[in-house]
Amino acid sequence: MRNDAENVRVRGSGTQSVYVTLRREILSMALEPGSPLDEVRLSERFRMSRTPIREALLRLAADGLVTTLPNRNTIVATIDFASLPTYFEALTLMYRVTTRGAAQRRNGEIMKTVRRHQKDFAEAVAARDAYAMIEANREFHVSIAELAGNSYYTAFFARLLDEGRRILRLYYSTFDDRLPRQYVDEHEEIIAAIEAGDVERADRLAITHAGQIVRQIQEYVARDLDRPLAISLS
Repeated sequence: MRNDAENVRVRGSGTQSVYVTLRREILSMALEPGSPLDEVRLSERFRMSRTPIREALLRLAADGLVTTLPNRNTIVATIDFASLPTYFEALTLMYRVTTRGAAQRRNGEIMKTVRRHQKDFAEAVAARDAYAMIEANREFHVSIAELAGNSYYTAFFARLLDEGRRILRLYYSTFDDRLPRQYVDEHEEIIAAIEAGDVERADRLAITHAGQIVRQIQEYVARDLDRPLAISLS
């Protein structure tokens, strides 16, 4: 028989597996906003007890990805489009302060990480792999934030980028996942400004980069939000 420590370890592993799988499905929109998450069915699907399922759902709730209703049913969190203006304001600020900070500090080793994520992003764009694009884009900007050196900014920016993943997924679908090359090119320009230590250029590029993303998502919301999208998921 397993001892208590082994039981905790096994349960923790199960929780992590469920959490990672559901998180990916929610962020990729395989599980659409408002979809029910029934503990019994999830327990049957993952072939484990309801305890690790419940713990995984609690973690997802802390991430803002699921919501527990008054009747105690759990659903995939809806996307709050009404809060987009304040979200975009915070997102733009984080683009600026992290990119400026990275240009001020510069670090060759961390820049290798930034470039690796940029390579992943470019490859995902070429492959039209929406989930990989969103993941690589997130890691690219978080690594720039880490270079800037303020852990509070890094944590906040990472959370904002995570919250925006589903919006990006909807937006990419309007291109049939053929993301314009300009996104890759803008990343390259940001890298060049950071490596040159050009703080003001880094700031201007961050403003432009954030601005065009915000503008195009706003146009998508205004144009396409009232009709359903058929999203092809990788």
